Amino acid sequence: MDNKKIRQTPEKKPGFFYGYIVVVAAFFILLVGYGLFNIYGVFFKPLLAEFGWTRAITSGAFSVGMIMAGLLAVVTGGLTDRFGPRIVLTACGCFLGAGFLLMSQISSIWQLYLFFGVIAGIGASGVWVPVLSTVARWFVKRRSMMTGIVLAGMGTGVLVAPLVVSRLIAVYDWRMSYIIMGITVLVVVVLASQFLKRAPTGIEPLPCGENEAGEQEARPGTDGLSLIEAAHTRQFWMMMALFFFFGFGLFSIMVHIVPHTIELGVNPISAANVLSTLGGMGVLGNFVLGSLGDRIGSRYIFIIGFIMWMVALAWLLQADQMWMLYIFAVLFGFAEGGMGPAESPLVADYFGLKHHGLIFGVVDIGFPIGAALGPFVNGYIFDITGSYQMAFLICGATSVISLILAVMLGPAARLRVKT
Repeated sequence: MDNKKIRQTPEKKPGFFYGYIVVVAAFFILLVGYGLFNIYGVFFKPLLAEFGWTRAITSGAFSVGMIMAGLLAVVTGGLTDRFGPRIVLTACGCFLGAGFLLMSQISSIWQLYLFFGVIAGIGASGVWVPVLSTVARWFVKRRSMMTGIVLAGMGTGVLVAPLVVSRLIAVYDWRMSYIIMGITVLVVVVLASQFLKRAPTGIEPLPCGENEAGEQEARPGTDGLSLIEAAHTRQFWMMMALFFFFGFGLFSIMVHIVPHTIELGVNPISAANVLSTLGGMGVLGNFVLGSLGDRIGSRYIFIIGFIMWMVALAWLLQADQMWMLYIFAVLFGFAEGGMGPAESPLVADYFGLKHHGLIFGVVDIGFPIGAALGPFVNGYIFDITGSYQMAFLICGATSVISLILAVMLGPAARLRVKT
């Protein structure tokens, strides 16, 4: 009782909530770090033109990067739980920036895989799980909305980066573009990381909770399943499969939509605009579906999102004009923008917050594995068929499977435990 009264004193409830600083810093980390890492498709044609590699081989470097990012997200998520996000994100920002700088010097395939796949992949491991886990710990009632705002940084990056980088490549070349990207990451990501803070505990101001007037939940983050307990539920493995198919479909499109558009006879800058449109609609989806997720639950956001993907991919199969490709980008990007913010809250809803960073890092391994396989498989399909039609059919099929998984997840409340 006394503790409750202490928490309600004015001294313990400052007028400004630091969690909003965390959201702003996280926004810029995803805008620059995640946004630049995921526009690999803009460099696809320049790399093919200079080195003559196959699409499968060229896609493979991105696949390795996604695998590295996904596997190491378990490590960076666990380190964030233990040491806080600042040191983790600072180190990852240095790796990502160094990877981009080294990309400007490649002359052989092993360098492509080492510099982008391994070094940049290590850096990318910190710009998803640690960032979103940190935001989830700072907010309770508006967790989905705040996650959506942060992920709007990623969408904004995908909106702006293709436009900027495609023009940098046209004016300078792809090597200088990577140098500029590397410097930008080193400045912005490392600087923004200094504003990240471990979620509050004890006598510090508590995370933004149930009431806007300032009444907070008692010690959020002290309840939830352990990793072993979570792994003994069917929802854990279904969620991993869901994230796998999400990553497979998303990055198949992210990497191959620009070269696909160029194959239709569109110039490279206009082709990059399709990817930018997808990113811009992702920002809108972040806000609209992210806010909706707080009211209807994260699982329903995935159900809505995969229905939209099914429609978008069916449309893409017949899209052979720019206006049709823009419609695809609007539908696909809006859905993707909504599902991204739902990942971290979905894990929190089912398994609690006590070990959220570690559990999220493990269950989210499905996403980068799918993101790694998707571009490689679909690049290989193009190499042997000369068309993306079969690749897009496969992406549509994975959307159907994902929708079924989302429906079958069931309610989350019964999985929560108190310690």
